Amino acid sequence: MAESEADVAVIGGGPAGLHASLVLARGGLSVVLLDESDTLGGQYYKRRAEQLTAAFGDFRPRGTELIGQVRDSGVDVRTGTLVWGAEDAGRTLFTSDVRTGALGRVSTRATLAATGAYERTLPFPGWTLPGVVTPGFALHLATMDRVPVGQRVVLAGTGPFLLPVACALLEVGARIEALVELNHPYRPGVSSIGGALRQPARLAEAARYLLTLARHGVRVEQGARVLAAHGDTRVTAVDIGQEDGSVRRLETDALCVGFGFRPSTELPRLLGCLTEPDPTGTEQLPVVDPDGATSVDGLYVAGDCAGIAGVHAAGVRGQLAAHAILRRLAPERAPVRLSGLRRRARSLDRFAELADRLYPLPDTTDLPDATQICRCEGVSAGEIRQAAATGWNDLHGTKAATRAGMGPCQGRECGHIVAALTGRSEGGLECFAARMPIRPLPMAATVEGQEVP
Repeated sequence: MAESEADVAVIGGGPAGLHASLVLARGGLSVVLLDESDTLGGQYYKRRAEQLTAAFGDFRPRGTELIGQVRDSGVDVRTGTLVWGAEDAGRTLFTSDVRTGALGRVSTRATLAATGAYERTLPFPGWTLPGVVTPGFALHLATMDRVPVGQRVVLAGTGPFLLPVACALLEVGARIEALVELNHPYRPGVSSIGGALRQPARLAEAARYLLTLARHGVRVEQGARVLAAHGDTRVTAVDIGQEDGSVRRLETDALCVGFGFRPSTELPRLLGCLTEPDPTGTEQLPVVDPDGATSVDGLYVAGDCAGIAGVHAAGVRGQLAAHAILRRLAPERAPVRLSGLRRRARSLDRFAELADRLYPLPDTTDLPDATQICRCEGVSAGEIRQAAATGWNDLHGTKAATRAGMGPCQGRECGHIVAALTGRSEGGLECFAARMPIRPLPMAATVEGQEVP
């Protein structure tokens, strides 16, 4: 097992991890940046292939610049490296090379978890059909590969993320059959208007997306939701439910449904961080101070891992956490004043709170019994309800009885729905416990020296 040491380990090479690594390295600390992907940038600063960059230009040049600055600062960048476990308050990290399965150990004086988030999916009848995807997948195809996910696309769910996805699809030639928004964020109440006006940059960004959609004749249908997808070998139609109870069916060859993002908190929870429900009441977030310090001494959290707030907040949170680590490990090199950065963080946090109010999540307890909840193990809503009704009303007991959450995703996709269906999300949210390995390991990692075929 390869072993190494550093002053600070940063886990996650997205906006928060990149900004934090740059501050720490420029502060004179030795930094190792670990990321499971083959390239830095995370989901926001993804890199196009060289041929596509030459043909269509650099995707988000700011990301290329930031990645270059991090590499030039002397950070030990290790892409393709999975952090699958930790101990000793995060001062010992267990890693695996995603290509070869080779195991490693990193010893560090402080650890920053900037593990980001993943898309929130909510089941509905037909959601496992081929052609039903998340908005993030559709955006990746459109921006990275310049390929539309379908020719006739329905976008649905809730959240501001649907707008840029729709615009990206239009740019690569897809036709948007409908853009279905569960809530009414684009005709907000009086209480929300003031908050929106205090965020002029974000308001202008949303306006640009809406104008682009209007030019293409795409209208955002507010107060509507996907009820079911239909098809045999792939999705061919979707039922849209309106507020008045009416239902209409649209033909489509691609359905993109998403309900925002879920923080990736497995590592802080594994290490025993205190947690609390997020503003939506559907997630358990690490309890952190304004600088990202957790209840575990020497462990910090930044970016969407600390709560969904967007790319701008992720960068600021990463910088604040890095400065806090500098004050801890090298106080003589830490800046004295960070008032401007703190003001920006508070402003961006208020924007995140506004988004939570504008885009509330739907009830997930009324799903039909036949709806598949755990895709990995093929467990339906009815099976989960039956297990809860026959005495397995503990979340982990229901998991044991039905195998829901035991597949490769380890409950990241279905855990919150299982909790809701068993009644374990009332009066105190419960979620599947984080255990090592917190990500699936290649088989070669279980037998040292064995090569991946």
